[in-house]
Amino acid sequence: MGQISASSDRKVVVIGAGIGGLTAAALLAHRGYAVRVFDQAGVSGGCASTFKRRGFTFDVGATQVAGLEPGGIHHQIFAELDLPLPAATPCDPACAVFLPGESDPIRVWRDPAAWRAERQRQFPGSEPFWQLMQTLFQPSWRFQSRQPVLPPRSPWDLWQLIQALRPETLVTAPYTLTTVGQVLRQLGLGDDAPGAAAGNRRLKTFLDLQLKLYSQVSADETAVLYAATALSMSQAPQGLWHLHGSMQVLSDSLEKALTRDGGLLTLQHRVQQVYVAQGRVTGVTVENSKAGTTWVEPADHVVANVTVQSLVQLLGEQAPQGYRRRVEALPSGSGAFVLYLGVEAAAIPADCPPHLQFLYTYDGPIAENNTLFVSVSRPGDGRAPAGRATVVASSFTDIAPWWQTNDYEAMKQAYTDSALQRLSSYFDLGGDHLIHLEAATPRTFARFTARDRGTVGGLGMGINSFGPFGFANRTPIAGLWLVGDCTHPGEGTAGVSYSAQTVVQQIAAS
Repeated sequence: MGQISASSDRKVVVIGAGIGGLTAAALLAHRGYAVRVFDQAGVSGGCASTFKRRGFTFDVGATQVAGLEPGGIHHQIFAELDLPLPAATPCDPACAVFLPGESDPIRVWRDPAAWRAERQRQFPGSEPFWQLMQTLFQPSWRFQSRQPVLPPRSPWDLWQLIQALRPETLVTAPYTLTTVGQVLRQLGLGDDAPGAAAGNRRLKTFLDLQLKLYSQVSADETAVLYAATALSMSQAPQGLWHLHGSMQVLSDSLEKALTRDGGLLTLQHRVQQVYVAQGRVTGVTVENSKAGTTWVEPADHVVANVTVQSLVQLLGEQAPQGYRRRVEALPSGSGAFVLYLGVEAAAIPADCPPHLQFLYTYDGPIAENNTLFVSVSRPGDGRAPAGRATVVASSFTDIAPWWQTNDYEAMKQAYTDSALQRLSSYFDLGGDHLIHLEAATPRTFARFTARDRGTVGGLGMGINSFGPFGFANRTPIAGLWLVGDCTHPGEGTAGVSYSAQTVVQQIAAS
């Protein structure tokens, strides 16, 4: 089965129709490659897809988008594909963060001046930290715009990286091995020093909450160069965006471009194995989930829009031992418990921001069931009938207990009851205001997205896994490429789209 020959050196199989896979597929088809995409689900989009219930449209996981501004990654890709940008409104504030016992949230405003005033009011004395974030962000952003390949794994990759460097990039070099927590302590803003100001704890907690969303790890673990971008993306001229219709408009548009340019998308088909001969990928085995039949699909390139753990499983004994050992040494990924609510508009407080984040106690680290990240639909945005709204609330959760429990349904109900109780302190869910309620756990995500054990969000952006030290798009096997949230920059639809763009450049150069 390893001796599969393809009819052309331009035949590409893409595993997974998440945003990263669809973006790579659409760009390659637009450049003349013969592209076929397989996904085990019944709808494309992966964790950025949607589902419908009783007139409501719920975003499965991702609820906001970065990179729609001129020069942003989605703007670049839609322009190359000759597609109109999806309708969207900027999130302002990008998020309202409620700390324990506080009714006045920290509002992350889109306007830089408004955000500066807000953080100076909320975190007196912290401005040196925020100024450093800007100092690191600006050259990093310009560096990223020149499309470097990180980490480089070939002479061509290295040349692309060198071409993207500028003298200003050297400003970031001293911070390459530094975490946010270390920077806070260097600036006297740490929360663990004897006699530390009470405001330091509020600042550190706020950063823990925000970075957990974007980098999957706390401030003490997050690489400061990654954090500089994550913490600065909410402000103009960048910003976060709320899509009209649903998150599904991204994958719908990419599907349209893919099929227009001759590519094929085949849903409800699972790739079971990737084949390698003499160090080069040769094809995949595909299963028709409905019919139960399988066949071998030859390919010159295979683009895997999967977790790196799933990639090793697809390779089986063909996985290079060093690569396998590195994957096996990774810490357990993050999971999510998500509550989907369809409500009457009367349940939503006046002037409710589109995105909110709650921390309920200061006890210990950012732990499961102690936080909620909440996204609320806007009137007329296509997610709910007139006079109604959707509320999507997610909390971090450890993966293992959901697979080890002897009473899954009871555990799911306990999480649901706890989340509803906490949401009721902000939303009016009494009376007839709650119309629809549904919950998802790591087991749900594993079933519908085929992600390894239902992990979401990608690898944590710590020192050992971000940027120059992360997993490369170019795998050790020729013609086998990795896209998605296990690769740099590693978070959200913008991150997976960057990874897809990089792979397309590498395939074209090869």
